[in-house]
Amino acid sequence: MANSGLDFVDIGQVFKFAKTVGETDIVLFAGITGDFSDTHVNDQYMKEKSSIGKRIAHGALTVGYMSTVSTISIAHIIHREGLTDFPVSAGYDRVRFLKPVVLGDTITAHYTIATVDKERGRSVAKVEVFNQHDELVAVSEHIMRWTKKLASASEAA
Repeated sequence: MANSGLDFVDIGQVFKFAKTVGETDIVLFAGITGDFSDTHVNDQYMKEKSSIGKRIAHGALTVGYMSTVSTISIAHIIHREGLTDFPVSAGYDRVRFLKPVVLGDTITAHYTIATVDKERGRSVAKVEVFNQHDELVAVSEHIMRWTKKLASASEAA
């Protein structure tokens, strides 16, 4: 029996991803993106020039953790047999960085399904990222689009 993946997405479902942000995360992300801002890679600069006093993680790295939790949210769905569609990220709206994420912080991204629109083939989730002190450090809305699958060669025959 063919089902939409959206048949398995329920309003209020919550998924989480937690990670301690370390030196390797910052350095590798800087290398991948080319963002070597002193705010991310220069301890002395941040001690002397910033009220934060420590290097901070890239905002885009935090969005990357939001993406990880969105992937976790679909892991229980995408390998089901007979699905008529598959999920792809349509993007993040209202992304806000509320507090800095510093090296050594353990962040937890919470992904809560807010709406399911089977007619439009999409779901929307509220994403909140907290640090180990339960402080909200970032927020966004994530739109997941459920795209119709192409017929396989065996189905077309």
